[in-house]
Amino acid sequence: MNIRDISSLKSFLDKKVEQYNTSDFIKDDPVCIPHSFTQQQDREIMGFFASIFAWGQRKTIINKCRELVQRMDNSPYIFVKEHEDSDLRKLLDFKHRTFNDTDLLYCIDFMKRHYVHSDTLETAFFPTENMTVEEGLNHFQSYFFSHPDAPHRTRKHIPSPVQKSACKRLNMYLRWMVRNDGRGVDFGIWKSISPASLICPLDLHVERTARKLGLLQRDKPDWRAAEELTGNLSLLDAADPVKYDFALFGISIEEKCVIDIQ
Repeated sequence: MNIRDISSLKSFLDKKVEQYNTSDFIKDDPVCIPHSFTQQQDREIMGFFASIFAWGQRKTIINKCRELVQRMDNSPYIFVKEHEDSDLRKLLDFKHRTFNDTDLLYCIDFMKRHYVHSDTLETAFFPTENMTVEEGLNHFQSYFFSHPDAPHRTRKHIPSPVQKSACKRLNMYLRWMVRNDGRGVDFGIWKSISPASLICPLDLHVERTARKLGLLQRDKPDWRAAEELTGNLSLLDAADPVKYDFALFGISIEEKCVIDIQ
């Protein structure tokens, strides 16, 4: 990592985490969708969809999530668990960018099958102890598409490290579910892995700031780049490197990457 003064960088980014990792962040971010529920399973389900939909304008993402909640009678977990085939008509013609009703219906079917055997989506990612995030994401994709009728077109929405994808949306989902710092944004409802094990979501905003700060050198924004960034953030806080997602994202989207490290 080509940084002249790690101590100064840490101080700078810690202040930005304090600035952006607050309850004020919630209302304009897709994380507001799972925050509108209190039951764990509702938060898991809508957190999953909010993260999968998270590309494009945040306002559009939030509106599409709210539309989906309405189509599921404002009770995602009950809908997933108890719907009849006739209820699925409510989901037809749903679309967000390249995610359509074929993808949605398969997601609902997967969740219904999974919740028969488990009361949490956590076990869909981490069925055994001591798994890494990389292992968990690879397992999830394999498990998600294990049904013989899984549509091939849906695979582009559920990537994995084995495909060299940075898995930015799924890593964001894991951040929401795993981190619990008392600041009100992330939920901390999954306990299979620690925040120290998370991988930083490498979206366009985070990538841009990370490169300006010398935290990322790899030219391709792939899984190895996400690992490189997270490894460098671990030098600043080994116990919770992904907290800096707030800082890197906020600097880019709110401050247009204007950086002044005093």
